[in-house]
Amino acid sequence: MKKTWPLDTPLSFDPYAGEPGRDGDQGWEILPDGKVFVRIRAPRAREVVLDQFGTLHPLQPASDPEYWEGTVDLGLGFKYFILKIDGADVLNPYLPIGYGCSRPMNFLDIPVPGEDWDAPEGVPHGSVARWTYPSSVTGKLEVCLVWTPAGYDPARACPVLYLQHGYGENEIGWVYQGHLARIADRMLAAGEIREMIIVMGNGMASSPDPRKSFGLFPRILLADLIPFIESHYRVLTDKWHRAMAGLSMGSFQTSITTLTHPELFGYAGLFSGFLRSPFPGSNDHLALLDDPAAFHSAFRVFYRAMGTEDQYFDSFAGDDAFIAEKQVAMIRRTFPGGHDWSVWRRCIHDFLPLIFQDAE
Repeated sequence: MKKTWPLDTPLSFDPYAGEPGRDGDQGWEILPDGKVFVRIRAPRAREVVLDQFGTLHPLQPASDPEYWEGTVDLGLGFKYFILKIDGADVLNPYLPIGYGCSRPMNFLDIPVPGEDWDAPEGVPHGSVARWTYPSSVTGKLEVCLVWTPAGYDPARACPVLYLQHGYGENEIGWVYQGHLARIADRMLAAGEIREMIIVMGNGMASSPDPRKSFGLFPRILLADLIPFIESHYRVLTDKWHRAMAGLSMGSFQTSITTLTHPELFGYAGLFSGFLRSPFPGSNDHLALLDDPAAFHSAFRVFYRAMGTEDQYFDSFAGDDAFIAEKQVAMIRRTFPGGHDWSVWRRCIHDFLPLIFQDAE
């Protein structure tokens, strides 16, 4: 099998070559038509299935009775799945491993024709640093990643984008699954975006009630993360040089933060986005929309996007109607795909050129 190991995986940067006589020929091969051939060793198994969140792709016994194999169509782009052997979830070391759904997950990243804007070859690369910082909100150390562009000069002040992941993920998601650094490297080299710093925090802040995590991170961001970044990097600190964006849960965190504090942010991006709470509860942060003139003077870009097959598209459409009723204008995009990284990569690729362009 021709295994093309992803460059960006959080747990291993090299394929596991296997040991002769023990591991055999396991793994996957991406075929020219976008389908994937998978071969797994599962001695004495009765059933082996790739479970794509309810869509099942069964494998068949191979000629060697210890192995199961098959050609499956997971779709194009980044695709998580759960390997189930006789009904049990199994994390397989011979397939790429990412982090999502609050757990390590196997995935395959099938190239999308025409979407080579995250190709890493041929451009200068920035760097991603990992920081821990004390939080007055949680009373413990929190973690963030910071992308700085190629040729970054600490003496030159830059604007900042605070970019958030979704529920069940953490600060590594945008780098490893979202290809954020690769996308930004290439766009900066092409002159399509302004030089900036991009900060990715862990939005899954500790709380006994997981739903309260939606409201906890905005407090951490304002009280702890922004001051930490502004004390460790030379950044521009006015609102026209500060943006926030996020996907899914991170989109609602962005909505809460930017609409409650328009004095701090001049740009906002909601990817697979929730302008209003996806759960029953308060939407006090939307008060600014009652004054269209104030809203339009507060933001140079307020961006919303959703995959056309997203399971939450009805919520997105409901926000469309709400925005029309409030008579405010926002940038609205849709992309082919569901609630997944293939869409979120398209969102960030579309959003980055829009921000900081008018900032001096």
